[in-house]
Amino acid sequence: MPNISFVNEKKSVSIPAGTTILEAARLAGVTIESPCDGIGSCGKCKVGTSGGVLLACQHHVQEDMDVLVKDYSGENKSLQILAEGSNFDYAIQPFITKRVSGSNTEVYGGGGLLGIEEGDTASFVYGLAVDIGTTTLVTALVDLCSGKTLASESVLNPQSAYAQDVLGRIHFASKTEGLTVLYHAFTGALNAMILTLTKKTGVKSEHIYEAVYSGNTTMLHIACNVDPYSLGQFPYTPTLSGAEHRPAKDLPISPFGLIWLPPIISAYVGADITSGILSSALDKKAGTTVFIDIGTNGEMVLAKDGRLAASSTAAGPAFEGMNISCGMRASQGAIESFSIADDVANFNVIGDNAGWEETAAITGICGSGLLDIAGELVRTSLIGKNGRLTNPDNENCAPALMQKIRPHEGKNVFFITDTVYLSQKDIRQIQLAKGAIRCGIEMLLAHFNMNAGDVDTLEIAGSFGYHLNEASLLNIGLLPPAFVGKTAFVGNTSMSGAAAFLLNTGFRSQMAKLVKEIDVVELANDEKFEKNFIKHLSF
Repeated sequence: MPNISFVNEKKSVSIPAGTTILEAARLAGVTIESPCDGIGSCGKCKVGTSGGVLLACQHHVQEDMDVLVKDYSGENKSLQILAEGSNFDYAIQPFITKRVSGSNTEVYGGGGLLGIEEGDTASFVYGLAVDIGTTTLVTALVDLCSGKTLASESVLNPQSAYAQDVLGRIHFASKTEGLTVLYHAFTGALNAMILTLTKKTGVKSEHIYEAVYSGNTTMLHIACNVDPYSLGQFPYTPTLSGAEHRPAKDLPISPFGLIWLPPIISAYVGADITSGILSSALDKKAGTTVFIDIGTNGEMVLAKDGRLAASSTAAGPAFEGMNISCGMRASQGAIESFSIADDVANFNVIGDNAGWEETAAITGICGSGLLDIAGELVRTSLIGKNGRLTNPDNENCAPALMQKIRPHEGKNVFFITDTVYLSQKDIRQIQLAKGAIRCGIEMLLAHFNMNAGDVDTLEIAGSFGYHLNEASLLNIGLLPPAFVGKTAFVGNTSMSGAAAFLLNTGFRSQMAKLVKEIDVVELANDEKFEKNFIKHLSF
């Protein structure tokens, strides 16, 4: 049996001949990112060997070998993750309360006795608000007496190493032992964040009594160690419905600690959107508001004078920088913004204080930079409405920009630097993602017999959405032209909504009732979906 040695990790494993390097790494407990779950389409699992650079998921080992794996340890330190979103004033009425009785303190949950602690611990009552994103995890430690957030932590969701998007997670977690792998990846990351939060604040972990999990439906199933298989099979029925408590047996908190799940809207419109509706008070706003959480799973809500309809589109991982030639997450070295002025391309790089001219620091393009680049190339006619890069000898475009369109591996690409570029394949991925979201917007409007001009406000939520540029979204046609000047970036409303659920138990019954009244628009079941989707692929 061949022996694989992972040099930097000082780990090795013997495997049957024909096993892939990726499979060997997972057996050895070594992380190699493979967002496409090993089908060879993303190109992100490159490793170094004596035979050169190989795709770990495609190379079948026949003999002993040494492998060098990318060091991911610095990614969480430089990753840009937004921990807060729009908020509102409300009374502090937590589910967890305490009462001193003699020499002990009684801990109650919703009025029911949960346990008894020795001594007077009445002033030590804490909870966790947890945003479980497909790409990132954010956790805040909250004082349930004062309502203050004491500290927050954010990291890359380690499940991304196994599958990048929601459908990939469902597929992976539906396989034998796959759910166990993803569940322990999540709990391991969360437990580490909790430990960091308690060290930073001096709060004892046994005084944390409740955690509110806010995330899409798939993420909540995996976070609760519940098989998400039914989410990937018609009629797409969630096993979990939310608005419920579950024991926090695998979290380092109070021995009678609980996890509460916000009510789930549907298989693909999750509790993170419920939290967003609460945080943005969509059901209480006059006029018409479109609320979108742009990410791998583009979830959206249309609110018209208190009436709500919700839907989701499988935008895919392009907006997270995945399945893009030079794509990467929003961490150090990523181009995060791009513009063209006076026929000169300018851009900013995360963590590069020296400015855009210091190209040595540039390692790729993150989602916000990707949409800026596409938007500017469309605006300057370097990309046509059909999505094709213009011919390099096009006399109608500025020569300085045309020089950036050059052959690479037999096909023309647009070079931002000598090593970072946008390819024709990348543009197609952007078209698919933006087409899906625009189609969702249009079909929600059609559900209410409205058009884009009837919308008063567009709210874009999420950590990724917060860094976007309205002009870029309009230029590529992700947003209707009538939305110009109407956009508000409301931040991580999944997180702020989770905190509200944690601090005011009244919101729980209120939102459980509201969720049942939301119209769920299933795009896949609509005969007009395919026609609308194809229509909105063009720029």
